[in-house]
Amino acid sequence: MRQAGLLGIVMVAIVALTGAMLGLAPDAGRQLPPDLPAFTDITEKSGVHFKHSFGDEELSNIVEGTGSGVALLDYDNDGWLDIYFVNGRYRPDVNDNTGRKLKGKLSNKLFRNNHDGTFTDVTDRAGVGGGEGYGCSASAADYDGDGNIDLYVCNYGKNILYHNNGDGTFTDVTDKAGVGDEHWSLSGVWFDYDKDGRLDLYVANYLEYDAGKFRSYYAAAGYPGPLSYSGQPDTLYHNNGDGTFTDVTKQADVYKPGGRAMSATAADLLNRGLLDIFVANDSMECYYLRNLGNGKFAEEALQRGLAFSEGGQGVSHMGPCIGDVDHDGRLDIFIPDMNFGCLLMNRSDHFEDRTTESGLAVILGQYTGWGGCLFDYDNDGHLDVFCANGDAHHEYVQDQVMVRNDGTGHFVDVAKRSGDYFKHRYVGRGAAIGDLFNDGNLDVVAVNLNDLARVLRNGGTKNNWLAIIAKLPNGKTDAIGARVTVTTGSLVQIQDLIPVVGYLSQSDPRPHFGLGKAKQADKVEIRWPDGTVTQLKDVKANQFLKVVKPSK
Repeated sequence: MRQAGLLGIVMVAIVALTGAMLGLAPDAGRQLPPDLPAFTDITEKSGVHFKHSFGDEELSNIVEGTGSGVALLDYDNDGWLDIYFVNGRYRPDVNDNTGRKLKGKLSNKLFRNNHDGTFTDVTDRAGVGGGEGYGCSASAADYDGDGNIDLYVCNYGKNILYHNNGDGTFTDVTDKAGVGDEHWSLSGVWFDYDKDGRLDLYVANYLEYDAGKFRSYYAAAGYPGPLSYSGQPDTLYHNNGDGTFTDVTKQADVYKPGGRAMSATAADLLNRGLLDIFVANDSMECYYLRNLGNGKFAEEALQRGLAFSEGGQGVSHMGPCIGDVDHDGRLDIFIPDMNFGCLLMNRSDHFEDRTTESGLAVILGQYTGWGGCLFDYDNDGHLDVFCANGDAHHEYVQDQVMVRNDGTGHFVDVAKRSGDYFKHRYVGRGAAIGDLFNDGNLDVVAVNLNDLARVLRNGGTKNNWLAIIAKLPNGKTDAIGARVTVTTGSLVQIQDLIPVVGYLSQSDPRPHFGLGKAKQADKVEIRWPDGTVTQLKDVKANQFLKVVKPSK
């Protein structure tokens, strides 16, 4: 995260210099549609007033600099996305004494969607303020199948599992469930790895901070980077079906004591009906844990081209994003980085780094990227990229990135045409994507280090869209792990229903598909987590289509 490979910087500089020598801008010669959408910063009028804090006034260590993310969830089952932010706290083993005045004044925040473009802070009533936990991320899923979405908060220190009571309130059931995990946790991914019908939990852990004891570092860097500390093992919890979980990390062969996980996600990367785990590690190789289908995993990142970035560096990988960028029926991976970035294209038996060829290298190489998002911002059927950027060691602001996929495998910088937000700079960290206003346009919620979070409303285009609400037989529980395929003419789009993607964040659990000018999808197919399939034909565009899995 903080120690960029010199080779990576040189490579990016060479690419940029070559373009400059030829007199070319990154998007030179490429025509852009006249009606591209723009984002409007509606933070103030929306009522989403949240300022992130790392528990101190001055950035001074790796715990503070890591920042936090945001989770989008429908906690009250009203069909509208709510927003949950996690926040830091004053801790004497993390912060300087000057931060003591913040003690007891910082909290996580839950904002309820009012359906009219505004949100209301319901944190106190819901009981999800986070206590004394130094928050990093949150993820939400109905782990007990009662139809109400629960909330897991990853902290520097003991994590928290909040059980949704179904009446607008939550209860802390961490100790009963056995998922406290007192490592420094940065990501919690809900998925059913063994296909027993219950959601399990993979917790991605970072490193072992020493309360500031290590001081042998380059002073201008601000503070020691990740290689100054020992890594920590991630944890895989198996859902026992009775409200408790069992640590099966070693049993499942996912025990890696030296990992430095920044974020993780799950996806069916090999199209086998099994959910694999991808872990983006910091300043070392990433992990690809292939699901063997027998309750165990095999680490195969190196042989599949997923361990390192282009040129072989173990660079500062942040949050992995998953999507089929080139419409070949295989899920690809995008990972923001420090003065870098990786677009890893799935070639079935291996992944090919296409960062340079896609045009992303020049655009992303200028910044330290954190909260990356793959999403179709203009509903044309092709996945675009938003990336929240910000310096790693100092509160130095950077531009935020918005690039458009032109459908030919190339990305074009459209930030200048995407709204006033992109004319300003921030110290970005986590970001999430979701249709906050149920209008068919995907919006952005971005978290900024020691600053206000921002809600960006997508102005949309005239293109059509389709969103799928895939539910289990009770009609309320999201079908986590389902594969949704939408076919419109020759365009085939796929998404796995795994909302925990990107850096420390969770996005909309309703798979969203741009249809362009098509007024309907020819076919919608849902492969449910148990492998059964539902097919629908001639599905009208511009709707949230709720599909409930048939009971056996």
